[in-house]
Amino acid sequence: MSADAMALPKGTLVESATEAVREHIRLNQLKVGDVLPSEGSFASELGVSRPVMREAFHALAALKMIDVGNGRRARVGAIDGSVMAASIGHAVNTAQVSLADVWDVRRTLELRTAELAARNRTDQQADAIVTAAHTLAMSRDETTRTAADTAFHQSIALASGNQMFFQIVRSFEQMMQIAIPKAWAGRATDAEREESLALHREVADAIANRDPVSAREAMESHFARSIGELFHRSES
Repeated sequence: MSADAMALPKGTLVESATEAVREHIRLNQLKVGDVLPSEGSFASELGVSRPVMREAFHALAALKMIDVGNGRRARVGAIDGSVMAASIGHAVNTAQVSLADVWDVRRTLELRTAELAARNRTDQQADAIVTAAHTLAMSRDETTRTAADTAFHQSIALASGNQMFFQIVRSFEQMMQIAIPKAWAGRATDAEREESLALHREVADAIANRDPVSAREAMESHFARSIGELFHRSES
């Protein structure tokens, strides 16, 4: 190790080692599941200690960039919306952004995912979306209803054919566990509840019928009536 490298603070060494692993993945065009060199190999090549390399691996594992398991070599990790979820949750909890900001972003995304799902969905994905809408209609308890509503939106995002949309929508899941029950609790009458269920069915049917214009319009109506009303009530 050079004298300059030895003079660097530990945090900088870990950051440099972390970036070196990412660069190794990029330069070697590694894919999800591909095996990485050992911590010892990286340590020798970079001229850092094993503890530094271990911290770098742990940092990358926390970000889901690599998958580290006991007794086996680290592998390239798959994209995981939970990392974004933690960051978004922290931003909301520390008042850096508001829930209204988050739902405004979600609304924009989901109009596009509904449109793309109508164009790109497979028959299996269309069935999953319709099934989620049906399960939502049949739900009689908060837990089942929340799970079905969440599955409905995530299935649409997956059917869009764009993994980024799917992972971003997944990242909202923790907040949906709170927002969905609040939204349904605010629908005091049978007519209000049936209207919301009908809007879910309209979205599902439009996607099943490969009608992107109707899918987008139905999703717009869904957000205008449900999420919009949720924030209107919270501000009043």
